[in-house]
Amino acid sequence: MAIETTSDPETARTLAAVDARRLLLGAAGTLGFLVAWHAAALAIGKAYLLPTPVAVAVAFVTELTAAETLALGFGVEVPATRMVAKLVQSLFHYLPGLVVGSLLGISLGVAMGWNETLDDALTPVTRVLRPIPPLAWIAFAIVWIGINHSGAAFIVGIGAFWINFYNAYSGVEGVPQHIKEVAGSLGVDSDRRMIRKVIVPAASPSIMTGIRTSIGQCWMIVVAAELFGAPGVGFQIINAAQNLQMDVSVAYMLVISVVFLASDGLFRTAERRVLEWRA
Repeated sequence: MAIETTSDPETARTLAAVDARRLLLGAAGTLGFLVAWHAAALAIGKAYLLPTPVAVAVAFVTELTAAETLALGFGVEVPATRMVAKLVQSLFHYLPGLVVGSLLGISLGVAMGWNETLDDALTPVTRVLRPIPPLAWIAFAIVWIGINHSGAAFIVGIGAFWINFYNAYSGVEGVPQHIKEVAGSLGVDSDRRMIRKVIVPAASPSIMTGIRTSIGQCWMIVVAAELFGAPGVGFQIINAAQNLQMDVSVAYMLVISVVFLASDGLFRTAERRVLEWRA
């Protein structure tokens, strides 16, 4: 929760007390979870069923420091650690899929939300295709593109496309009519100018929500997309689990959490700046 600065000493003390209380409760809840996890792992007594938090921490450090070579393409290889190499491999298909899928989804969502003719023409197609989960396209990704970063990016892109499409579409649909009428009376007389100066800014809260949602959801899709053999964090999670190295598997699951928290925090900062006009 963002804490607003204030010159009132009493208010500042109250906010500091609330923040400290939340931190303490969060620390207590986290500690309680770790204790319960550790106790459950000891009670089960089989690391391949449930590793202890200590075993996961050791595996995390081991993977983070183990030397490995990272191939960047075109015959270029650089030294890295195993965990960093797997993360970069996932980013090779996560980022292109997220960016391309988001741009296409937002563009089509804005276009269909604004143009009634296009909406009527494409709504049946979107309603048929939307319920199909991204993973159902894995067979086509393999046949059309192959088992590589491009194939995994295709799967991630489908997930990002639909999330952003519906957020952009609903955002444009939700722009109040009186705003369009006011813009028209002030001289915004073309569709292009209306979309650029009125519709997209007014729909930007919904569009930004779609982008933020897709940033998190696409990490889930990455794990599933790597099921068919594309290298990365998801493949490492599955591979370690198949070898009963559950501590390693959980360590890579934590990598996804850490990366998601970092990327979500950065995007929220950017989102606040983009949407400052609402304040």
